[in-house]
Amino acid sequence: MAERISTLVLFGATGDLARRMLLPSLYGLDSDGLLPDHLRIIGTARSDLDDVGFRAQADAALREFLPEGFYAAGIAERLVSRLHYVPVDITKPDTFASLAKAIGDPCHGVGILLSTAPTLFKPAIDGLGAAGLACPTVRMALEKPLGTDLESSREINDAVGAAFPEDRIFRIDHYLGKETVQNLLALRFANVLFEPLWNSTHIDHVQITVAETIGVEGRGDYYDQAGALRDMVQNHMLQLLALVAREPPTDFSAAAVRDEKVKVLRSLRPIDPANSVTGQYTKGAIDGEPVPGYAEEIGHDSNTETFVALKVHIDNWRWKGVPFYLRTGKRMPERDTEIVIQFRDVPYSIFASRGAATRPNKLVIDLQPEEQISLHLMAKAPGLDRGGIRLREVQLDIGLANAFSEHRRRIAYERLLLDLIEGDPTLFVRRDEVEAQWAWIDRIRSAWAEKCLTPRPYAAGTWGPSAAIALAERDGISWHE
Repeated sequence: MAERISTLVLFGATGDLARRMLLPSLYGLDSDGLLPDHLRIIGTARSDLDDVGFRAQADAALREFLPEGFYAAGIAERLVSRLHYVPVDITKPDTFASLAKAIGDPCHGVGILLSTAPTLFKPAIDGLGAAGLACPTVRMALEKPLGTDLESSREINDAVGAAFPEDRIFRIDHYLGKETVQNLLALRFANVLFEPLWNSTHIDHVQITVAETIGVEGRGDYYDQAGALRDMVQNHMLQLLALVAREPPTDFSAAAVRDEKVKVLRSLRPIDPANSVTGQYTKGAIDGEPVPGYAEEIGHDSNTETFVALKVHIDNWRWKGVPFYLRTGKRMPERDTEIVIQFRDVPYSIFASRGAATRPNKLVIDLQPEEQISLHLMAKAPGLDRGGIRLREVQLDIGLANAFSEHRRRIAYERLLLDLIEGDPTLFVRRDEVEAQWAWIDRIRSAWAEKCLTPRPYAAGTWGPSAAIALAERDGISWHE
């Protein structure tokens, strides 16, 4: 295992991500004794704070965002005592000198987490390099978005790669830190039950849904430039698709695991615009409460999509002919992230002559709001069968919170921050992954532009435009809801 770092630097330390996720995750790790004893955490942002002010803000964030009953004054005090603050304006290279002074000798091991706008990645890297903080003992973690297209992503990767070798670059997709996502590996490759069936012979189709009830939530300027395709499909959804569809890695090393994902991403067939649907929410209701439309939220008319549905094909031996249906949207009826593996029906039913109908088996993997795995099977309904046999679908449920009740439910960033500290890149995204994702997304956007496609309206609180339903139903398939 690589050496653990002794200093963790958080750019954007006063922002929403740090308050909601990073600081609570570090608290969780510290509560379990997983942080190195002498780890220092240096926060930096443009805000004019000192150590005392930053520590007070951090403690307030822990009180607000930790799960109820988890905050303990002693643990919080221990974590907060690790915190220091150095103001840095990324656009002013001379301000990096004070950060370098606070870090001291970077040869003792430094991890830097950069959570900024994509336009600031290069100046941040340049500033770190000029301050002597780009050396073999520094690890660089990058929070998405990594560009807005393939060209800008390559520019960012080139800038980072000029200062840090690939094995010290940790690109974050926080979905990969979720316990259920990691369980996909165990589900497939630690059980003989599934892997022989995990192919086009036995699987009819796959659905991946990422639904949000929220709107743009103060991210209007960013989101209106990005849209659902770049904000959600390019990273989270393609990573989930690759995890479902990859071949068995040769071992559980970072290189082997990520190699198989890249193979899937490079096998994605270019999307025909007829196999895509875009939408934008209008005013409606969520949980009985009225909410404004997208244009009202951002204050002007826009052609940005807040919903995308795609029919995707992977052109390789395992998946040829199996459609993958992807959909994601804002202002959906419920918050839900799930993967549905729909198996084929039995080739011949011996029960049909007795009046019984079979339904295909399916495996449903829920990632949020609850982490759960359900296997839907056919079973005989109780009775004497004088009027015919009756079959009914039943579920075998594994609620991870119940199955592993002795374990605390962790924030995804806990795993990712610990892996950054310890130098394990397995759950981070490699450059060739990012660029394969962007190459595929860029082709979709080009096809939309060529066809002059604009988003279809859908009312907030619904499952998107009716065309998204038709996208699946023309193949005789219904979205799992």
